[in-house]
Amino acid sequence: MTRIISGRAGGTVLDVPAKGTRPTSDRVRESLFGALDSADLVAGARVLDLYAGSGALGLESLSRGAASADLVELSAPAAALIRKNADRLRSAGVTAPARVHRANVSTYLESSATEWDLVFIDPPYDVTDDEITRVLAALAPRLSEEAAVIVERAKRSPAPAWTAAGLESERDRTYGDTTLWWGRPPA
Repeated sequence: MTRIISGRAGGTVLDVPAKGTRPTSDRVRESLFGALDSADLVAGARVLDLYAGSGALGLESLSRGAASADLVELSAPAAALIRKNADRLRSAGVTAPARVHRANVSTYLESSATEWDLVFIDPPYDVTDDEITRVLAALAPRLSEEAAVIVERAKRSPAPAWTAAGLESERDRTYGDTTLWWGRPPA
């Protein structure tokens, strides 16, 4: 069972697509958001959740005080599920907008003029390293000066090509079979 861990909608259960996604575990999300909260990166942030799946990362951000979240998911059933999950947050009193975009990630980034403060990239296993680099490069000019970008991949995956995308690596952390890589715009 996937749920919102903390914040205004803490405890709210989220539906997860039946196939085609691998939701971020509660343990990994709890550690990630603990680090994000301690660095004051969530409250008031404009959040982008790419390859959103159930929307758990973007919706957790909203529950913890993010200003808005754009959730991008290509699968029509998954996008419908994210809308349903966002409605549950609204019922729990979360008023910040959760905008669900049913689109290809690269196409969405090419057409958007929005600037984000916090970005989650949690692609399916079949997304190639080259595609991640292209996504990071398309994302880089749309980041605020102090933005944080979190890439979640399998532990056996190589680190993102931050410099090739015009970004800087900040740190990484492994949780079981999952690694989270943190990047930022150059100082």
